[in-house]
Amino acid sequence: MTMMKTPLLMKTLMDRGPMFAPDVEIVSKMRGEIHRYTYADLGKRGKQLANALKELGVRQGDRVATLAWNSYRHLEVYYAVPCMGAVLHTLNLRLSAEHLAYIINHADDSVICVDEDLLPLLERIADQIRNVKHFIVFTNSGNFTTKLAPAHDYDKLIQGKSSHFVWPEIDENSPMGLCYTSGTTGNPKGAMYTHRSNYLHTISQCMADGMGVTTADTVMAVVPMFHANAWGLPYSGCMLGFKQVFPGATMDGASICQLLQDEKVTITAGVPTIWLGVKAELEANPGKYDLSHLRSMTCGGSAPPRALIDWFESKLGVEFVQAWGMTETSPLGSVARLKPKMKDWPREKQLDIKQRCGIIAPGLEARVVDDNGNEVEHDGLAMGKLLVRGPWIVSEYYKADAPERFPDGWFDTGDIATIDREGYLAIADRAKDVIKSGGEWISSVDMENILMAMPGVAEAAVIGVTHVRWQERPLACVVKKADAEITKEDVLRFLSDKVAKWWLPDDVVFVDAIPKTSVGKFDKKVLRVQFENYQLPT
Repeated sequence: MTMMKTPLLMKTLMDRGPMFAPDVEIVSKMRGEIHRYTYADLGKRGKQLANALKELGVRQGDRVATLAWNSYRHLEVYYAVPCMGAVLHTLNLRLSAEHLAYIINHADDSVICVDEDLLPLLERIADQIRNVKHFIVFTNSGNFTTKLAPAHDYDKLIQGKSSHFVWPEIDENSPMGLCYTSGTTGNPKGAMYTHRSNYLHTISQCMADGMGVTTADTVMAVVPMFHANAWGLPYSGCMLGFKQVFPGATMDGASICQLLQDEKVTITAGVPTIWLGVKAELEANPGKYDLSHLRSMTCGGSAPPRALIDWFESKLGVEFVQAWGMTETSPLGSVARLKPKMKDWPREKQLDIKQRCGIIAPGLEARVVDDNGNEVEHDGLAMGKLLVRGPWIVSEYYKADAPERFPDGWFDTGDIATIDREGYLAIADRAKDVIKSGGEWISSVDMENILMAMPGVAEAAVIGVTHVRWQERPLACVVKKADAEITKEDVLRFLSDKVAKWWLPDDVVFVDAIPKTSVGKFDKKVLRVQFENYQLPT
């Protein structure tokens, strides 16, 4: 018996929301105002957009870029562009002007859809992106001015267009999405997603042991839609038809808490800096918000502090789920959920597990290898390079040669990791951030998580500083909480019984802030430049 050879195309999943959940709400916060409409509206306007783009000359395979916050209009582009056979290219609005121009030209974007308040980012590089044929502006004012040309008002452009559009039948391996890395070293590199890869990624994400989203949920993706497709949640939303909530440009603790409460959000997702802001708001205003509907929050991008995980679970009663992924992994790589036998473990032992980044997602494979390519022991201690492969992992970079990142059909993540006996991965460090002292590796991430649990510490980053004898030694860069009085000796004393003696930083410096990358991670590259000539007391 043979099975139907049905291509795995995103149109099959994306049409489900408008078809089976036409009256379910999609909520966007935009410049302080709340916009509401339904999946039926999304389906209608998405097809109007497809017709408008076709009239502008967009053909299958053409790149249509977005430079925008999380909103219903952005979701319409997510919907229309892949389904009509074009490629959605999400632009990171926090990149430098130089990198933004590079990415637009490298991708050869033909159209850019841009939020009105982000027009200055493009105007700054207008003379460098002359291949762009059309700019489409998301505007509420309807009366924007810009030197970009030709520029169209999004709503006026789609108004009156037919809401009938037959999505084409294309090869499942056709490209549908393009996302570039944040370019912390050299120019950003492009990860091209296909219909097949995103189809499988979407299904895997919706598994109970993935992000566990269901049709009954209300989901707020705080993670930006310009960063790894908001971790795939807009696609999962369309497939399942759950209520989606978009926070727009306002992502401070108070704004997020208000939306979580008002829209009765059940699942949310974002980076640790967002949840630190939410925690601070809740602590500063006890009893102000009713978050009783919230059952799960996913955290990714960088390792959350152990104390943050414990606070949300013990104080708020919300499951705090750490996940790991990268632009190159679409991004779902692993999810940290407790196994059934762990439900009765002591709390500290459970936190040991929840602090790891989880078990590799079904459909993927992972290896942790030493410098000779041999797998390290799965004891939770032996470190090595993390390699992954699977149907939604890129096999090459878009228009860029980097064979060293794809050894023998695997993708070298650039992470240094461990695997424990239960199969849980933990990212010890980025390869470029791990501290190499006397031939041994020290995990800056582990120390940072411990430091950020210390009373009086707001943020902490640990970097390697050149040492004559040991090659590198750790330097702890610490941000104090307001009015906190802590000293170098206090920091070292706090660490002394929590890490190996030879891991202890050789010095502690107090700084006003830790620099962040475009996606909210600690930018240790900047710190290393800042302290490259620092003289350790040892």
